[in-house]
Amino acid sequence: MPSRVTSKGQVTIPKPVRDRLGIKPGNLVTFEMAPDGNIIFLKVGRKKPKSRFAALIGSADTGMTTDEIMALMRGDD
Repeated sequence: MPSRVTSKGQVTIPKPVRDRLGIKPGNLVTFEMAPDGNIIFLKVGRKKPKSRFAALIGSADTGMTTDEIMALMRGDD
């Protein structure tokens, strides 16, 4: 999700990111440098994920039951 930096160094945080992190007006956010050179963006007070994949655990909101997902993956009709 690209976001343009203004002449004042400001950037709009995309809505899906704000929603995912629970960021509301007035909240504090922080930026951390990862050893691999990536930047980690966190809401202050939120725990840092153990890995970039750990943040995704439990985030698949498909609206389907586990049985429906398994049937889809198996190709059941």
